[in-house]
This record gives sequence, structure tokens and C-alpha cells, in this order.
Amino acid sequence: MNQDSLSRRRFLINSVLTTGGLLLAPNFISCSDDDTVYAIPRDYTSDKFPHGVASFDPTHDQVIIWTRYNTTESSVSIIWQVAYDPDFETVFRSGEVTTDASRDYTVAIELQNLESNKKLYYRFFNMTERNASVVGETITLPLDVNEIKLAVCSCSNYPAGLFNVYNAMANSDADIIVHLGDYIYEYGQDQYGTNDYTNTLGRTHHPANEIITLNDYRTRYKQYRSDKNLQLAHQKKPFICVWDDHEIANDAYKDGAENHQASEGSFEARKEAAIKAYSEFLPMKTNDINLIYRSFKIGNLVNLIMLDTRIIGRDQQLDYANYYDTSGNFDAVSFQTDWLNPNRSILGSTQRNWLISEVTGSPAHWQVLGQQVLMGKMMIPAELLGTLAAIQSEGSASPATLQYFQQQITELVTIKLRFANGDPTLTPAELTRINTVLPYNLDAWDGYPMEREMLYAGFAGKKVISLAGDTHNAWYNKLTDNSNNEKGKEFATSSVSSPGLEVYLGIDPTGISGFEDALQLLIDDMDYLNASDRGYVTVKFTPSTVNAEWNFVSSVFTENYTETTERTESYSL
Repeated sequence: MNQDSLSRRRFLINSVLTTGGLLLAPNFISCSDDDTVYAIPRDYTSDKFPHGVASFDPTHDQVIIWTRYNTTESSVSIIWQVAYDPDFETVFRSGEVTTDASRDYTVAIELQNLESNKKLYYRFFNMTERNASVVGETITLPLDVNEIKLAVCSCSNYPAGLFNVYNAMANSDADIIVHLGDYIYEYGQDQYGTNDYTNTLGRTHHPANEIITLNDYRTRYKQYRSDKNLQLAHQKKPFICVWDDHEIANDAYKDGAENHQASEGSFEARKEAAIKAYSEFLPMKTNDINLIYRSFKIGNLVNLIMLDTRIIGRDQQLDYANYYDTSGNFDAVSFQTDWLNPNRSILGSTQRNWLISEVTGSPAHWQVLGQQVLMGKMMIPAELLGTLAAIQSEGSASPATLQYFQQQITELVTIKLRFANGDPTLTPAELTRINTVLPYNLDAWDGYPMEREMLYAGFAGKKVISLAGDTHNAWYNKLTDNSNNEKGKEFATSSVSSPGLEVYLGIDPTGISGFEDALQLLIDDMDYLNASDRGYVTVKFTPSTVNAEWNFVSSVFTENYTETTERTESYSL
């Protein structure tokens, strides 16, 4: 017998070897029964597992475990083990799989028929080349639960800075990390996200070009998964993920994207390549890799409903620029007609009907939407949109534009305060300035307001919690319908590293608090904004209350950082 192995008879004293608990789906590979279970000698190295380990989509009796093996062989056999202890003295599940170049040598196994409410340890190894992965940690969810804590994140741009936020989440007491998209970015070197620290930190994008082909997307995922902080987060916590636009291309929708040009070939071919690579590196419990909307029942406490507001059903975003004539006049009538078109969708009818059924049919205390973009209304004085458009065209606000923008905000805040205090001297023109409002972000739910109203009506009185990402800033919003009835709350996370409004507006982060306060006053449904820091949100659910904490790291440009909690909010039904 090989000295690296134990007989199956000895092993069965404290373990059960089975592959009956494996669900084979498009993004998983099959396993074979094995009569031999292995102990790993101390001299094994981990250089062939450079992308670490990960686990995904935990339920009370299932979880996916993942790794990737680095080889140029046509195929390779990988052994896996799952135990109740980190020393693997109580291995209860193991097997052997074969992976190959068709899936870029990734391994994704969905374990089934597990015990609920368990801490699990898992590892992978290859006997031929004497390589072993690090040990991963994951969980199964409890059936009877009175508390669960989620760490919510999004928008990790490799050139923009270090992934200290992933490190903070790895070391947090969260049970699960919920990633709301923009896990990678498609841009090439020296494009979006690049800053004065990129080269010094060794964080230029690979490949150097904008990613378009399957090999491009795979290479980019491998670069991101080589990051030690992201590896640690995956090693320590199970992830539940959805994609946003940058996993394909900026401002994507079902038929195209702002950052896809005809010269780059077929958008459908690009989307197919991007989704295949995504499924290889971020597997999920689904029978179709194109359909990522799904739900997780966390006892009777939380119904976590993960949505695809980006690809499967989204109509193309409206663009204010298309409603200005050659003289610079805004065609408000045409815009209103298109904006309020009840047939425009961000979900598609199939997903929308499924979502309404999920919410209305669930007995859980909390109905939680894990989705990409802001659901709360972000209606701002219309005159600010022209200035924001000028800033966008400049790339970052010029001193003159920024000064004018600050003057506008100061005047509008003054008028709003006078209105709040019942000032009888306000003129009709002043009231028009604060009452003529338009949505700030047409890429968010504000660009699809009629479908949002359909959902609120369809939820039949049930309030929801929205978890959102995308904007690179932190928000706490009321969810209200068009009659101003409260429909829930929104906890929106800042970014892992992608720059926020402080870069977009060219405002010194040390002086941005005044801008944040002003927007909170001008936007009726917004109760909190952090527009300059990188971080994540922890959301703890109990039967009576949800508690949210907005956590931020002091820097993404140095490995040493401190973590602070800037804001806490509690909400009860």
C-alpha cells in the first residue's frame, strides 16, 4: 500500500466515504468512488493550488467547495476531504475528481445530505505531484435560528487598491459573505481604477487589454484570486454571489453594454465567455449558469432572495443625454413618457413573477433582497443633473465646475431649510428649484420606477430589506412607493476598493462631509451617505430586529489598516 494512504477499513472508523451527496450540474464536475482515503504528509507543498480554496451557497444540508489546480496536463485527478475538525481526524466525506482545461482546471463540488448547523473543514490534494491546498472553513445553516449575520460587499477593482476590506470581512464574526457583484473589472491597464499607487503596489491589470475572450476572463479571475486578502476571505467564509455589470462590461443590459463596441465582436459571444468563466470561479447552486436568481431559507428567520437586475431581463438604460436638443433644451415630455413606460423592465417578467411569489409565499420574518443596484429613490433637484453631466464629461470636476456645483448645493440647501422651517417668504422660483426633481442614477431602480411599483404592490403588504452595491458609496435609504408608503429599508455597501464620489467629484475626502450632509437634506428618502471610504456592511437579523453596521478601512494603499464602524442602524417591523 502507498505510504501516503490509509486503508478504507481504517478510515471508516470515523468517516463515511460517499459521493451520493453530490449534485452534478453544468458548473460542477463528477466524482468517483474511491477505496482509498489519504493522509497528507508534511512535506507536501501548495504551489499547484495558487488560487486557494472557497465555498459557496451554503444551506442547512448543502454547500459547494471549490479550488483550482495549476497544471498544463490534459487532465488531473484531485482528492478532496471534508471533516468536522481542522486536523481532519474526523473526516466524514471524501472523494476523487478529474478536472481539465475545458473548465480551466477548476474543481467545484456540491456536497449534499449534510448535517445542519455545522462548522466544516475541507481540503484538496494531488498525490502525484505531492501538492495540498490550504484548509478551508465553511458552514451549514441551522434549521432553527434566532440570529444570522451577513457581511455585504461589492466592487473590488484590482488596480484601485489593496483588498483590505476582504481581510476585514475574513476576520469578522459574520457567518456568510454576500457579494453583490463587480467581483472583477473588465478594463485594461491604465484604464478605470488606475491611480498613483497602482504600479507601486504591483496591481496593474492582467491581461493588459480589456477582457473580451474566454481566456481573457479566466486570466483576470486568476489574477484577482491570487490576492492574499481575497483568498483569506474565501478560505474563512462561505460566499453567496451575484454578478453585476463589470463581470461582463460596464453598464451591461440583456442585449449589450456601454463598454462594448461593435469592433470588439459579438456581445452575445462576449457575454457567453464571461458567464462561463464566472461559473468556473464562482459556482452557485443552479441548473443553468445563465440564471443566477435564487433564494436561501435561513430557518424561519430570513428568506435571502438573490436577484439578477443586470443581465437576464434588463432593458437598456435611459440616458439623459438623448433628451437634449441641439440648443441644449431638455425634452421633459419625451423623457417622462419613456421613464414611466410600464413595459420597461430591470428584471424581466419571469424573474419578477418569481420574486413576488418568493416574498408572498415565505413564512420568514425577514424578506431580504440581495441585488446589485440601489432600490431607494434618489431624486435630486433637476438643475444639478446638468452640472453632474459636465463633471462626467470632464472625467473629474474642474475647479470651476466644482465651485459652481458647490454654490448650487449651498443655495438649494438654504432653500430646503427655509422650506422645512415654514418660511413664508419663499418665492415660486425658489420652490421650483427644490421641488423639480429627477432621478440621479438611471442605471439603478430609479431608471425603472414602474416595475418597482409593481413589486411593492405585489408584495401584498410585506416589507423588504434591500441589500445593494454598485455605487462605491455607502447608503441607508427608506423604501417608499409613489404614495410615500414605507415598503422597507435599504442597506447599501461601499466598495472593496473602487473609487467613490470623492474621486468622481474631485472633492478632498477630508472635506466631503459637508457634501454628504447636503445630499441627505436634499434627497428625501436618504438617511445616510458615506461618499469617500471603502468598506462593507454587516447586517444581523433576529426575529424582532435587523441591525446594520457600516464598517470602513482606513486605507487601501497600505497593508496596515484600521477598521472603524461609522454608522449603525436598527429596524423593526
